[in-house]
Amino acid sequence: MSVVVIGVFDGVHKGHQEVLNRAKALAGDEKIIALTFDPHPTTVFAPDRAPTLLTILTDRIELLKIHNADQVAVMKFTPEFAAMPPEDFVNRVLVEQLGATKVVVGKNFTYGFKAAGTVDTLKAHSEFETIVLELEPAEGDVISSTRIRKLIAEGDVEQARVLLTRPHRLDGIVVHGEKRGREIGYPTANLGDLEHQTIPADGVYAGWLTVGINRWAAAISIGTNPTFDGVRGRQVEAYALDQVGLDLYTQSATIEFGWRLRDTLKFDGLEPLLVQMAKDCARARELTEL
Repeated sequence: MSVVVIGVFDGVHKGHQEVLNRAKALAGDEKIIALTFDPHPTTVFAPDRAPTLLTILTDRIELLKIHNADQVAVMKFTPEFAAMPPEDFVNRVLVEQLGATKVVVGKNFTYGFKAAGTVDTLKAHSEFETIVLELEPAEGDVISSTRIRKLIAEGDVEQARVLLTRPHRLDGIVVHGEKRGREIGYPTANLGDLEHQTIPADGVYAGWLTVGINRWAAAISIGTNPTFDGVRGRQVEAYALDQVGLDLYTQSATIEFGWRLRDTLKFDGLEPLLVQMAKDCARARELTEL
């Protein structure tokens, strides 16, 4: 006996949360199961168009549970699963595995081989009730993972934060960088292992760095450090404000983006850079204390 809500749920944004809220209102004493897919289905159908992710899978599961899901079922999205006939998906997954009495989907939901299953074929099943949600556009546009990705890629982390209802975050491992920050008095945690995640536009941001049980206010830089000579890859690094002697290498870390402070700039030497960095840290300190 369960209400099954189906979707990729990348980001578990405000629109997803509304779907889960409605499921909660429908559920009564029944449990709510969020059925999600990993990897993103586009990686199978059109790998060259696969989007970057707003949330890694572990974060997505945690957020779905925070927003009313009693359980989260993760379906491995493989070519074999994509080739499953629509009837098999309904019978094997929804009925036999998940015990669905109600199934909640969006109006454009499709399933099964070549997307042959639609909301109409789903409604034809008598084993459960199908509820099709058509969410009203909010703030002048539909809230979608695609829209939020675009905002983040443009550096608009403030608007993304509104639509996500929380700061956008990156999860990775602290790796060794050039150690230049340490040399100039701003030791940074350089985040690696960010494959497939949605990285904001180059620039300087205010936010937070979390490692283990510690969460520090931080000034965050994304870019290639153009003030210094040499060619380097794009780096995501965070300076934990007012922290001294941190040794974070090889540890799992999270960077959250609260505000964009400025574009990445090329300075005429170290002195003007240090002056600007002091201003950036002061502004980050001010914003994170709000």
